[in-house]
Amino acid sequence: MESPGNRGDGSDVTTFETAEKIILRWDSTTSEEAKENLIFQSDREEVDRYLRAVDEIQRHISSVSISDEHSSHEVKASSTIQIAMARLEDELRNILLLQTSTFEPDSLLLNSSVSSFASRAGLEEDNSESVVGDGDEHEELDLVLPDDSTGSESGSGSGAGSSRLTSRRSSCRSTSSIREIDLISPEAVSDLRSIAQRMIGAGYSRECVQVYGNVRKSAMEAIFKQLGIVKLGIGDVQRLDWEAVEVKIRRWIRAAKVCVRVVFASEKRLSEQIFDGAVEETTCFMEIVKSSALQLFTFPEAISISRRSPEKLFKILDLHDAIGDLLPDMEEIFNTNSSEAILVQATEIQSRLAEAARGILVEFENAVFREPSVVPVPGGTIHPLTRYVMNYLNLISDYKQTLVDLIMSKPCAGLKCSNDPNKPDMDITELQGRSPLALHCIWTMVMLQFNLEGKSLHYKEESLSHIFFMNNIHYIVQKVKSSPELREIIGDMYLRKLTGMFRQAATKYQRATWVRVLNSLRDEGLHVSGSFSSGVSRSALRERFKAFNTMFEEVHRIQSTWSVPDAQLREELRISLSEHLIPAYRSFLGRFRGHIESGRHPENYLKYSVEDLETAVLDFFEGYTTAPHLRRR
Repeated sequence: MESPGNRGDGSDVTTFETAEKIILRWDSTTSEEAKENLIFQSDREEVDRYLRAVDEIQRHISSVSISDEHSSHEVKASSTIQIAMARLEDELRNILLLQTSTFEPDSLLLNSSVSSFASRAGLEEDNSESVVGDGDEHEELDLVLPDDSTGSESGSGSGAGSSRLTSRRSSCRSTSSIREIDLISPEAVSDLRSIAQRMIGAGYSRECVQVYGNVRKSAMEAIFKQLGIVKLGIGDVQRLDWEAVEVKIRRWIRAAKVCVRVVFASEKRLSEQIFDGAVEETTCFMEIVKSSALQLFTFPEAISISRRSPEKLFKILDLHDAIGDLLPDMEEIFNTNSSEAILVQATEIQSRLAEAARGILVEFENAVFREPSVVPVPGGTIHPLTRYVMNYLNLISDYKQTLVDLIMSKPCAGLKCSNDPNKPDMDITELQGRSPLALHCIWTMVMLQFNLEGKSLHYKEESLSHIFFMNNIHYIVQKVKSSPELREIIGDMYLRKLTGMFRQAATKYQRATWVRVLNSLRDEGLHVSGSFSSGVSRSALRERFKAFNTMFEEVHRIQSTWSVPDAQLREELRISLSEHLIPAYRSFLGRFRGHIESGRHPENYLKYSVEDLETAVLDFFEGYTTAPHLRRR
């Protein structure tokens, strides 16, 4: 079908009448041909001809004096410019609609690297997953755009068809994190700028802004939907299970980076390119992104005011750090008075997340102190509370830099909770100069120690209560030593104090278990006064061997079911008790064996050799379900 502009009217628009004819020929209210075609899908000569016609009419109107405003000629000129503006408004809308890109988040994450927020928690993020949808947990990725050397899609004019989002090194602003992409092809941007300049110049800025803002706002909403950011009220978020919220937090962090550093930044650049410094530039940009930006931060706001519990701390810190990481970029993007509300909202939410983190840390300390379980763990092994607390403190050390900045006050008042007489006190004279975070971590360990001491009292056997306490304190020491970050926070001074605690518990175990056993190998009470034959009471000696055998068998039966999980500690404990037991038994056996062997049924009393005891000791603390039989040579 022949375009209305291809009928031939001369090479240039030089007069008002010629310009008027060109504009009227594209009046879609009077011409079916004009209604079915678009100027900016025609050849470039026709586009330029129409724009020059608009300029000519506008120059004519601008040059008219006040006395001539109501002449029939000037009324006709005003009518013509109205027709032109209506047409340009349609062209503006159509170009924007045709150029609305299909947003592909995966294309923004090529050559991606692991984010510090996720890597320290060992988490992953799947690029294809929705921020609010269900799915597997994947590592959250930093945004690195690919270098697209192919340029924009080819086409004649801005209406050549739907374009894809592409990243061009030549069109990216050189900043550390913002990655601007072409939301609309450069050819279309040029056409849109030409239209906007003429509509604004003719006094039709409101219509221009309205059309541009409506179409781009819809495009922004579509991008948010494709990123998985949907409208969730604060109540909706707070009703979700925390496991589901954790997944959404990781996805929100990923999506927020894309939104701020790519989408918002690119939308702002597009407004700058089209409106070229006009006051409408900021108005349009804010009209497009404000509701989306505020919606983006509804999710972290809901998290910041949700019920506090220890398991939420690290995801809250991830959100806090993510927002803090984005704020410099947001300050660059939202740098006008009209956009101040977005920055204020983001900053306030980050502050509330910080306050939530501080509150959770205090509540965690109290939870450690008040953990109520009283059923002893079998075999005196590591209590689940100890594992949980130390893993928690290890994660805290991973977030050290953030928490050092957030935790400004010491726990309680000088580490003394005088309002609760059941809580332990702690001498902090040796901890002067330590950071509030360090004091909170040490204070948590003090309350864990206090709780473990209480739990140890629930064991019926005194020896097992010492094994339990030794195991758990030793576990704490090893966890601190295995983490350079946590060790730096706790400090070697308190670590030495903990080491002394588990060694003292080991000593108490040996006393509680072996003093009575070793007493049966003493000489006292064996010698008969006045006897010139042997000087030893054989009956008393038999009772001694019998008592030793009975006690050792009982200790072996019971303590082979006890557990010392750490192999090195278990070996050290066996060596220590062997150093007391084996020499004493060897000496006693060597001195009195002959007295038993010369009597009746010596095998009932001399049941075990020294080697038998050395072998039996190897069964101790293995955590057997059923005690093994004592092996005899």
